Amino acid sequence: MAASSQMNGDDSELGHVRDGYPALATWIGGDPDGETLVFRRFRRLSARNILHLQSQLIQLEQEIDDLDMQARTSADLDARQASRRWETFATLAADPDRPEKVRMEKANELSIKMKEYEEALLRQSQIASLSGPSSRVLSTYRHYLNGDAWKGPYIPSVRLISGKAKDMLNEADDLVSLKRRTDEDLLTKLLQDHWAFQSRKARDPLDRTTFYKGNHIKQLVSVISILFAAILLVLAIVSLYIAKHPATKLGLVVLYTFVFALSLALLTSARRAEVYSAAAAYAAVLVVFISGNLGSG
Repeated sequence: MAASSQMNGDDSELGHVRDGYPALATWIGGDPDGETLVFRRFRRLSARNILHLQSQLIQLEQEIDDLDMQARTSADLDARQASRRWETFATLAADPDRPEKVRMEKANELSIKMKEYEEALLRQSQIASLSGPSSRVLSTYRHYLNGDAWKGPYIPSVRLISGKAKDMLNEADDLVSLKRRTDEDLLTKLLQDHWAFQSRKARDPLDRTTFYKGNHIKQLVSVISILFAAILLVLAIVSLYIAKHPATKLGLVVLYTFVFALSLALLTSARRAEVYSAAAAYAAVLVVFISGNLGSG
C-alpha cells in the first residue's frame, strides 16, 4: 500500500463514502498486505493497569503472610495442621466461623488475581515486540483520515471521524502495526515508496490511497540481489585475472570485498554477523583465486 499524488473529486460522493467508522474499517481491511492495521497501543495506560494489578497482589501477599503467621503461632492444633495438610484445610474452611474460611477466600482471590496479572504481562510482552508503522503507511493513513486530498471549497464533513478519536494518529510513538515488517533493507523501502505499478480503487474523492502487491517487490528485490551477487563475483574474477601487478590485485580484493559487504547491507535484511561472515567468505574466495595459477596470469 502506498500514497499517490493529491487529486480533486466530485463532492457529491462525500455524503455516502466518508461515513465515519464504516468507511475507515473498509479502508483498513482493503489493504491486501495488511499494512493499514495500525492502532494505538496505549503504552501508558497498559503500564498503569499492570501497576494496579501489581499493587493489589502486593497487598494480597501481605494479607496471606499475616494469616499464615497467625496459623503458625496459633494454640489450635487444627489450625497448625491446616497449614500442612490440604484435606484438613479444606474441611475446616467449610466452617464459616473458622479462620481457615478467610484463608481459603484469600487463596481463591490469589488464583484469580495472579492469572489476571500474568495474562496482562504476557499480552504486554507480545505487544511490546510489535513495531510501529512505517512513515509511508502513517502518512497515507493520516491523509485519508484528514481528507487532505481535497482542494475545493470547504466541506464541514471532510474529516472522516470526529470527537477525541480524530487525533488517534498524533502520537506516532504510541502506534503499533499488527503487520510485522519482514524486509527492512533499503532497496525494498525505496521500491515501496516509488513503485510504479499501483492502482486506485476508492470511490472517495478524498482517498488518494493506491495499492500494490508486496510480493511483487519481494520477488524483484530477490532477483536484483541474486544478479548483483553473481555480477560482483564474476567481475571480480575477471578483473583479478587481467590485473598483473600484485598491489593492483590486492587493491581490487579490498574494493570488491567492500562493495560486496555494502550490497549485503543495502539489498538484503542480513544481520551484522551474517554480513561479516559472507564478506569474509567472499574475500577468501578472491584470495584463493589470486594465490593460485589462474590468478597469476
